[in-house]
Amino acid sequence: MFIELHLIQNFSPSNLNRDDTNNPKDCEFGGHRRARISSQALKRAIRRSPAFAETTGVKTGERTKWMTRPLSEKLQDAGKDKQVADSVAAAFVTAYASKMEKPGKTSVLIYFSHEEIDAVVQGLLDNWDAAIAAATDGKTLSELVKKLEKDTEARTSAPDIALFGRMLAEKPTLNIDAACQVAHAISTHRVNMEMDFYTAVDDLQSKEEDEGAGAGMMGFTNFNSACFYRYARIDWQQLIANLGWRDPKTTKGDSQGIVQGNQDAIRLAQKTVEGFLRAAVDAIPSGKQNTFAAQNPTNLALVLVRNDGKSWNLANAFEEPVRPRRDTGYVRPSIEALDAYWSELVRRRDDAGFVAVSAFTDMTRHEQALNQLAQYSKPKMSEWIATVVEALPRE
Repeated sequence: MFIELHLIQNFSPSNLNRDDTNNPKDCEFGGHRRARISSQALKRAIRRSPAFAETTGVKTGERTKWMTRPLSEKLQDAGKDKQVADSVAAAFVTAYASKMEKPGKTSVLIYFSHEEIDAVVQGLLDNWDAAIAAATDGKTLSELVKKLEKDTEARTSAPDIALFGRMLAEKPTLNIDAACQVAHAISTHRVNMEMDFYTAVDDLQSKEEDEGAGAGMMGFTNFNSACFYRYARIDWQQLIANLGWRDPKTTKGDSQGIVQGNQDAIRLAQKTVEGFLRAAVDAIPSGKQNTFAAQNPTNLALVLVRNDGKSWNLANAFEEPVRPRRDTGYVRPSIEALDAYWSELVRRRDDAGFVAVSAFTDMTRHEQALNQLAQYSKPKMSEWIATVVEALPRE
């Protein structure tokens, strides 16, 4: 089973996602320059959205080079000396995940859940003498490291890690395959870069006594304004596996415990999908928001639940860039183009495999732009999400 999300979102002047020259990211598509927001920027906005953690009821994971800090702090909370705790945390992280770039800081980013940190701390406390010795001899922690690797192999309790995966080249045993694919957002139309020239006034500068009446500083920043198409896809089977689901037919151990664990994984997966939908609709990258405040809501949200693997990224609906009409901007023709392209794909193929289709728009005039998708339109976001959640497996 797969859950697909398609969004149309129009942004006012902004620079949400910059390249190495501080310009808004862009790309060529259909022979025309398009505004672009990277998938990395979108995923961070989603997983850091309050709506995601509030819906799942689970703390999101942490991605950092300073994994030693929470370890050391929790060891100190348990009554251990700070210097010793710092040394033990560094020794464990070096053996478990990555070598140190400098004291306390790993050479790569490590993505971990709070449950993993708690398990590490408890394991260190239970083997404190060996942990202290590990500060000078990493081999003494090998058994603890192996146990933790086995306990967390290819699964996690953090919904965001289950969705977006984890990869450590230095420690493949900690890798988790992502259950969610997120495309780079691209504008549905051609975009030209614009420049904002600005000055800052020196409040205490005296026209007579100082350097005259000129600006205290001058500068410029580039920006654009664009209507974006966004796409994401969740693999339901991969998601529940990442959250701990195991096949009872092939997994050894307590059958009742396996069944209970699977039910817990499915319930958390349902909450994860719901949290993802809420966060994806509301989350906006933070780039230069203090300058532009482009806090623009999503205009169209279309979600599809299907049983087969033939997912459709609908970006080709905009391979020919949309054009504004005299009485409209870009949003309405973008919604119409998406509706027409999706409807054509459904009509020409007999293997769509949809279990549920649900659409939501931010205002009536955008809802009126729907044609074939109008039959799936929901008046409220809560109903839009409920349609998807009700279509997900219960066991």
